[in-house]
Amino acid sequence: MLSIIIPTLNAAKGLSATVASIEDRGMTTEILVVDGGSTDGTVELAKSLGARVLTAPSGRGGQLSAGATAAKGGWLMFLHADTILGPNWSKAATDFMASSKSANRTGYFNFRLDDGDPWARRLERIVAWRSRALGLPYGDQGLLMGQEFYTQLGGFYPLPLMEDVEFVRRIGRRNLVALEADAVTSAD
Repeated sequence: MLSIIIPTLNAAKGLSATVASIEDRGMTTEILVVDGGSTDGTVELAKSLGARVLTAPSGRGGQLSAGATAAKGGWLMFLHADTILGPNWSKAATDFMASSKSANRTGYFNFRLDDGDPWARRLERIVAWRSRALGLPYGDQGLLMGQEFYTQLGGFYPLPLMEDVEFVRRIGRRNLVALEADAVTSAD
């Protein structure tokens, strides 16, 4: 089973689209929303969408850690609340999880912006280069890994921001795999 962990803080605006992009893809998933103190109805919305809701002190690193600890799946995906997975994400994820080479690796999706402006395409190319050349995909690209590998790495540290950069550096460039699917983030 795949456990998808989504940290939230006043994320009601985009959460429905994120959860909808996960559902009905033919794979068994557990959606965990780890809320850091929302006041905009995020918790109630997440429950109505069928997510399992946890609370943790505000700060994505701690929230992601709490979600990983509570997860029931053997595979974990860490996903931002404003990220919409592309329609072929589940095939890419399933292929990655089925590979024996993935036990000590982390997959990430291609970064896309939901904006037609040419600057958005330039930013997407920069992120692709940063991810490939520097080994630095960020959390808005989704991070997919086995529970055992996550535990070996020591999990997320309780950092309020940039927890993804610190974590990805511990994963190491050679252990990162670009998946053939998109993660679309709002340009707002």
